[in-house]
Amino acid sequence: MSLLDHLLQTLPLFLPVLLTLAIVCMGIWAGYWFFFLRNGGLKEEARFSARVGMLLLVGLGLVLILLALPLEKETHKDLFQLLALLITAVITLSSTTFVSNAMAGFMLRGMQSFRLGDFLRVEKQFGRVTERGLFHTEIQTEERDLTTLPNIFLVSHPFTVIRSSGTIVSATVSLGYDTSHQVIEKLLLEAALAAKLTDPFVHVLELGDYSVLYRVAGFLGDVKQLLTTRSKLRTKMLITLHEAEVEIVSPSFMNQRQMDTALRVLPTKKSASSPPSDEEPDTKAESLIFDKADAVAQLEELRAQRESLREEITGLEAQIKAKGETIGPWIERRVTRIRKEEERLCAVIEKAEGEKID
Repeated sequence: MSLLDHLLQTLPLFLPVLLTLAIVCMGIWAGYWFFFLRNGGLKEEARFSARVGMLLLVGLGLVLILLALPLEKETHKDLFQLLALLITAVITLSSTTFVSNAMAGFMLRGMQSFRLGDFLRVEKQFGRVTERGLFHTEIQTEERDLTTLPNIFLVSHPFTVIRSSGTIVSATVSLGYDTSHQVIEKLLLEAALAAKLTDPFVHVLELGDYSVLYRVAGFLGDVKQLLTTRSKLRTKMLITLHEAEVEIVSPSFMNQRQMDTALRVLPTKKSASSPPSDEEPDTKAESLIFDKADAVAQLEELRAQRESLREEITGLEAQIKAKGETIGPWIERRVTRIRKEEERLCAVIEKAEGEKID
């Protein structure tokens, strides 16, 4: 028997396998298009579900290929047992942290406690969220560094998310009993207003043996300027108290130094009388520190705008079909304008993704 005759005889046996393999390949490609390419690229939040879907699709394809193999029933059974054994071995040999982080990732997605660009504080870690993965969450710290937090760490520890609608900025100062509380409260409120905080208030936190602990706070609407505003509040407190000749030093410190009671611990008039002007340009420290977080947050905002435009186009097209010729042309012109804006946003998003900061 020639080789050609042998191939012709065995080809029908492998034809189902080849056909199944072709169908699986087309199915995986269709799944990739559906999950990743259909809407011109996915935002980071949606990639999580897309990756899980592709993993399940590949697993289903592998099972179909095994079923299509021209083997006996017992051999099929042994292959599936081997596959199950391999999967079990992978899960068993993998550390429990691997599975725990994956489950914690699902839990955090379900909770939806924070988004990309939000300020996040957990234990001693503080920064803005730049990535959310299946096993980890990445934040950009005040030193501009990127810190990776395992998802199980976030689930097992209380974390604080600063609301994007605004937060309270506060600072504390310890002052002696020799200055009236009414005077201190007025000065601290002035400092909070000078730091551009709204609705400021002052609390007395502690009556110590030698000093009083005050806390001044106010509302900050633009949380992106959190670090600068915190520093500015303390600076304004320092300037305001010194200009009113209120010394910021506890009596216990003065007693230890055995200082003359008539001596004040204040800066010289020259340094106190020349504070930085409110009109001086802001250094925008946050734009340097949280550059990746800003880029991710802006990208998310652009994607949300694109989705909003697409929903509006869908609604207008439904009106065209429902109302026919009466207002159809006007709606079509509006759809055309919105499509142009959507194309512009898609180009901006594609450029921003290409320039993604690492």
